[in-house]
Amino acid sequence: MVKRVFIIHGWEGYPEEGWFPWLKKELENRNFQVFVPAMPETGHPRIETWVPHLAKLVGKLDKETYFVGHSIGCQTILRYLQTIKTSVGGAIFVAGWVSLTLIATRTKEEQAIAKPWFETPIDFVKIKKTSSHFTAIFSDDDPYVPLENIATYREKLDAKIIIEKGKGHFSGEDNITKLPLVLKELLYMARER
Repeated sequence: MVKRVFIIHGWEGYPEEGWFPWLKKELENRNFQVFVPAMPETGHPRIETWVPHLAKLVGKLDKETYFVGHSIGCQTILRYLQTIKTSVGGAIFVAGWVSLTLIATRTKEEQAIAKPWFETPIDFVKIKKTSSHFTAIFSDDDPYVPLENIATYREKLDAKIIIEKGKGHFSGEDNITKLPLVLKELLYMARER
């Protein structure tokens, strides 16, 4: 079976941002089929458009399907996984947030966009049944995602937790153009199958 990877960008992200092109190329060189879709209305991400968009792109699932998310892309993947009954290969969450302590400092428009992502529950019990391979990667100086988010990934998904130093929000703005740690974790997950 062909191993497929879906890389989901964050809020105001795009397929060519930061480390996505590098990861896509590295995986394709290893015979993975890689998709880095442009998510709809990236400046105004909504659960009701992002999750169905991902579901349509993925199509038929199997244990050779993997996910990599960045920021709100992680939430999109989580919310998609809670809707499926098939097992997948695994998921890697980079700067994934469930809570943002700095949300009060953002604009009212940003708060309105983020509010449903905070207030709509996530069914971690269902998500955990989809795979035994979850990794969550955080930076010790992320201005948006406090390290308190680690507890959710560790306790609810039994995810492997990795904390990087000085990577900010792992975005193009942080000049992160390669993220070897994600490649290493994904290759490990794929070998475990």
